[in-house]
Amino acid sequence: MANTITFTDANFETEVLQSELPVLVDFWAEWCGPCKVIAPSVEELASDFAGRAKVGKLDVDGNQGTAAKYGIRSIPSLLIFKGGQVVEQIVGAVPKNQLQSKLESNL
Repeated sequence: MANTITFTDANFETEVLQSELPVLVDFWAEWCGPCKVIAPSVEELASDFAGRAKVGKLDVDGNQGTAAKYGIRSIPSLLIFKGGQVVEQIVGAVPKNQLQSKLESNL
């Protein structure tokens, strides 16, 4: 978890929308089984892309404003932001290589 950032309603603007680097945001919740399945992949990507992209998680239960703003209806949902805009959306527990290729294509 060392490189994984915790995003919140309070820091989303600064950490994600104003980021110079592409940002992968994992919208998740503690009670979500599939979220726990992909958590290790998200943490590995945070290490793999350190310095090239930001990777982090946003708990939808504690940060409902941001989740609602981006229309998150099912989790896990992973959004890739670039220049403050959503450029990719991945829904469901997908393999790490699929997340990795989507993130690489937006570097």
